[in-house]
Amino acid sequence: MLLSRKFVSDYIDLDENLSITDIAESMTSVGNEYDYAGPLINATKLVTGEVIECENHPDSDHLHVCKVNVGSEVLDIVCGAPNVRKGLKVIVALDGAKLPGGEIKKGVIRGCESNGMICSIAELGLDNKFLKPEDKEGIHELPEDTEIGIDGIKALGFDDEVIDFELTSNRGDLLSIIGMAYELGAIYNKEVKDIDLSYNSNNDDINNSFKIDIKTDDCSLFLAKKAINVTIKESPEFIKNRLIASGIRPINNVVDISNYVMLETGQPLHYYDADRLGDTLIVRNASDGENLQTLDGQERELSKDDIVISDKEKAIGLAGVMGGLSTEVEEDTKNIVIESAIFDAIKVRKTSKKILRSEASNRFEKGLDPKRTYMAMERSCALLEKYADATIVGGICEYNKVDMNDTVIDIKLEKIKSVLGIEISKEEVISIFERLGFTVIDNGEELNVTVPSRRRDIKIVEDLIEEVGRIYGMDRIEGKLPELPTIKGSYDKTKRAIKHKLCDLGLNETISYTLIPASEVHKFTKDEFTEVMLNDPMSEDRNTLRYSLIYSLLETYKYNKDRNIPDVSIFEIGKGFQKSENGYTEELKLAVLMSGDYELDIQNTKVDFYHIKGIMEELLYFLGYDNRYSLFVDDKIPNELHPGVSASINVNGTNVGVIGKLHPNVCKDNVYVMEINLSKLLSIRTGSMKYKDFSKFPSIYKDAAFIVDNKVTNKEVLDVIKKAGGRLLVDTSLFDVYYDIESGKKSMAYNMVFSDPTKTLSDEEVMDVFNKIIFEVETKLNAKLRG
Repeated sequence: MLLSRKFVSDYIDLDENLSITDIAESMTSVGNEYDYAGPLINATKLVTGEVIECENHPDSDHLHVCKVNVGSEVLDIVCGAPNVRKGLKVIVALDGAKLPGGEIKKGVIRGCESNGMICSIAELGLDNKFLKPEDKEGIHELPEDTEIGIDGIKALGFDDEVIDFELTSNRGDLLSIIGMAYELGAIYNKEVKDIDLSYNSNNDDINNSFKIDIKTDDCSLFLAKKAINVTIKESPEFIKNRLIASGIRPINNVVDISNYVMLETGQPLHYYDADRLGDTLIVRNASDGENLQTLDGQERELSKDDIVISDKEKAIGLAGVMGGLSTEVEEDTKNIVIESAIFDAIKVRKTSKKILRSEASNRFEKGLDPKRTYMAMERSCALLEKYADATIVGGICEYNKVDMNDTVIDIKLEKIKSVLGIEISKEEVISIFERLGFTVIDNGEELNVTVPSRRRDIKIVEDLIEEVGRIYGMDRIEGKLPELPTIKGSYDKTKRAIKHKLCDLGLNETISYTLIPASEVHKFTKDEFTEVMLNDPMSEDRNTLRYSLIYSLLETYKYNKDRNIPDVSIFEIGKGFQKSENGYTEELKLAVLMSGDYELDIQNTKVDFYHIKGIMEELLYFLGYDNRYSLFVDDKIPNELHPGVSASINVNGTNVGVIGKLHPNVCKDNVYVMEINLSKLLSIRTGSMKYKDFSKFPSIYKDAAFIVDNKVTNKEVLDVIKKAGGRLLVDTSLFDVYYDIESGKKSMAYNMVFSDPTKTLSDEEVMDVFNKIIFEVETKLNAKLRG
């Protein structure tokens, strides 16, 4: 919201000694932040002048050498504008003037001295949307009666100051000059002046020749009046300048009045060419696929969620957003129908996001004061009569389903003191409410406060307390420690411990977006679930809550690879979301991704399956699941993982995740991933941790290689070895695999460690167990010991 100092000063007397920055800071102190506060035109040393001589430059076919009277002196200035001529009143930038394009200095242009610059409006820094073609092509021509030697900015009417506010969504009342005046009035204890609503009507009644028909519940208030015999012409300078200062381009007096009233009151208006409209105006919901050509000339396809204004045949306007081209007010318009209405804020918001965000839609979205709807209609009629020579037809077409009553709230002084933590007198509280324009009745221990309908954000006692706090001044509230009983809190340390463990293992933690594209949510899992999609996403790339975290890590990997960072070992702990019959559920998950070199090794090595498997085993051991997990190849492995280098993770018979290499169709690089459902894993009890001393006696090592069918897995062989080895076999591991493709066989070599904590084993004891292992493997797996 751009606030013009001149505009708001029409309704409240601000001290001239207050700088625009002082005003902006005062507004910030009560909760209204700003981005910019300063002059409308950032230019210095500009004066009005008159061209008293204009000759062609002797060394140029387009430059002119001018003598310009600036009041205090006559300056020689070289000018290249095609419209410069003798007798013209102009804006002159003197030597040392600072313009948006740089500083103006004396100089010599092709042998002729130039002591300044004759300016166009474009060179003063005004936004392009306010410029006419002649403003871009040549210097600005001031009226003939302009006084010479006065401030150039003042002569243009641009001697205004503006504040660009960043307003909160609940303060729709501040999207108006009157709303801003009330806010400043509360800060500086100033009265707000009334708007002039006086005008004359003829003896006709609009209801005799025109009617409105509201066919949707999405319109709660609709007013229509008629103005005839209007004259379309240029607006008065003060209206144009206030519109420019507020960021709106002037067009003509009728269109400008509608925008001017919107800025004043916060209520958007719309004007229809009455002769092209007909005798009926209908408000309804659009039909799916219905088309409307809007004022910008574009054909819009509508849906049943859009509210439209129509005549008896077709849509002629998009309610709350933009009018239609067919009933546009043009240069030959003579009679107009004025609309002032309130439409459903949510519907307008959705339509404006789909079609176009506008000054009008912004106000409808925030909610409107129904009393201002009537005020804006009256103000519009007054200005049309005064500045467009209009005759206002008597009567008004009215549809009203709005509660027009103000909000009444009872509040106790002790409640205010308790919430704010301050000592404040009743008199000061009453003064604050009255400065805000509220009506207060003192009922002893309780105050009865009537809040005007313009403050739609105030509904409950706490809202009133907030008003007291911000006007009283948050900087005046003394900070102190709370005085209340407290107890020691607790939290689950497991998640933090997992993070520390993975960081110790050389991985980096990432935090990525929870929202992903809908097309990716069912990837990297074979679980059956219903995804959770946003009703109104900011973009299609962020429209669904993720179920698996692997997609997010893969996006992080691609981001790093694109920046020549191929060595990526990362993890993330986050939520996976799904929708069920009982509502929405969230599960805590851990995902790991590794690729490139693994830098925790003494010598960097390329990441393979066994690196990420080692990470998994270290983590499960750390969490107390040692010897209780296993890897299986089953139908739970997602299609996005390589079928020959992937497995499901099983703990105590429960499938808790997957591990493996990404399928080449997903990623050509050697990328390994793991995902564990921590909600499932941590629900499995671990039992007490048991410890045993290292054996004091030497261990005996044996190696054995078995030739088995290719379909025999490492797990099958290990299970047989461990069962046959009994208590003396304390460890075994696979250290070599050799495939013979022609025979369909493979050789699997195992290292076995034997030990007894009570004594030194003899060769005979070890060989008895070793031979038993060989016999069991050969018998149960149809294996053969390799010589």
